[in-house]
Amino acid sequence: MSTAREALLNAAHTALADRPWPAVRMIDVASAAGVSRQTLYNEFGGKDGLARALVRREADAYLSGAERVLAEPAAAGEQLVRLAEWTVAEARSRPLLRALLTGAWSDRLPAPTPAGRSAAGPAVPAQRRADAGHPAPGELVAAVRDRSLAALEPGTGRRAEEEAEAGRRCELAVRLALSCVVAGPPEGVGRLVRTALSGPGRRVAGR
Repeated sequence: MSTAREALLNAAHTALADRPWPAVRMIDVASAAGVSRQTLYNEFGGKDGLARALVRREADAYLSGAERVLAEPAAAGEQLVRLAEWTVAEARSRPLLRALLTGAWSDRLPAPTPAGRSAAGPAVPAQRRADAGHPAPGELVAAVRDRSLAALEPGTGRRAEEEAEAGRRCELAVRLALSCVVAGPPEGVGRLVRTALSGPGRRVAGR
């Protein structure tokens, strides 16, 4: 990602923390990033493109963070507990992430729609990806489930039914986290995940 693009996204994120998205002005974002307004338009095409890029970056950051949590040494069940607790904590402090995970977009936040196929947007590859649209909550759940499964059960050789069951447990942990993001209590997600994964006859990710 170019230095200017990253600076503009950081400036937009900071502006969003201070005021609702409709009140965020492109000229102010460019000024805060130390670049011209033309550079901003070259990168994003307009305010809608900037919104799409901002939300896409938030989704990517969540998935990268989930991978870091899963890479920390721990028993399989505890890795899923940590992932659930981290997800809830991050969603509480990051309104954009909370909206991505729940699908509930407030008036303060950008709620971008994918760019139309006929839209003549910028040629920046990263923006073309952002313009394709952000992942829906179910897509994020599936992405984190797959990353959890890969981290807890690397390699192949599992029977199909074993892999399906391991995937189900990984998805269960993620969905319990999302239920706490939506309705709480956020401080109880670790207990909920441990209870769900330690039920009669259950093993986490095949262990």
